Amino acid sequence: MKFRSVFTVYFFTALAFFACTEKPSKIIDSYIYLQNDGRSKDQWKLVWSDEFNGPSLDTTKWTKIPKCEAAWCKHLSDDPRCFEFSDGKLHLLGINNPDTLSDPRPYLTGGIWSKGKFAYQYGKVEIRAKLESAQGAWPAIWMLAEQNKYGEYPKNGEIDIMEHLNFDSLIYQTTHSHYTLNLKQTKKPPHGGTAAFDPGVFNTFGLEWYPDKLVFTLNGKPSFSYPALKGVDSSQWPYDQPFYLLIDQQLKGSWVGDVNPEHLPVRMIIDWVRVYQ
Repeated sequence: MKFRSVFTVYFFTALAFFACTEKPSKIIDSYIYLQNDGRSKDQWKLVWSDEFNGPSLDTTKWTKIPKCEAAWCKHLSDDPRCFEFSDGKLHLLGINNPDTLSDPRPYLTGGIWSKGKFAYQYGKVEIRAKLESAQGAWPAIWMLAEQNKYGEYPKNGEIDIMEHLNFDSLIYQTTHSHYTLNLKQTKKPPHGGTAAFDPGVFNTFGLEWYPDKLVFTLNGKPSFSYPALKGVDSSQWPYDQPFYLLIDQQLKGSWVGDVNPEHLPVRMIIDWVRVYQ
């Protein structure tokens, strides 16, 4: 009986240990975190993060976003003057271009993405950041599909965790897809919302991503939700695949308007990024 009692104690101790150390996700290709099934009632576990405590960008996690012709990336640059590291924070700057002879663009901006280095499917992401305001400033925290599951943009979807315009005291939280952009289904269900905030302080912008809904958060509280619907075009829910993170201090565009160069430089200051599953 004594042996059986000891065995029982060890058995349940070991069982509790393995339950506590069970990993919340499986990793494929060494960087894509797929959340295990059946975790909807389990506690979140931190699986990936960056505290930005180093003197430079951790290139095992991030790449500086290159310029392109779209409005959001037209002024992006790898110029070191668009990136600052101080007090354990990353500063992404929008600046007046000091050298328009070698680069004719009037403005340069900094942005980073985790494409090819970290992506995840389902879970929670939170980014603590402070947004400086300026005419023409358009900072954004968002996500795009890592893999080409459904075809060219916008068929794979886009998740905008936070966008801020100029001097607004609100943020936009939005989803985009073939369903919303090409089929114009922006109200069934509503594809975006706004949330009031104080741009003069640090805020935590987040997303809780489930197999059947996206729950956007601000400072830990739900602010907008986008559900997966049945009985509508299947393109309504492309959010069943891994996505990567983008964080950028954008400038100018038809939505945000022109830039007032006297308001520059402007910064988005990132304290940390944390992903849970």
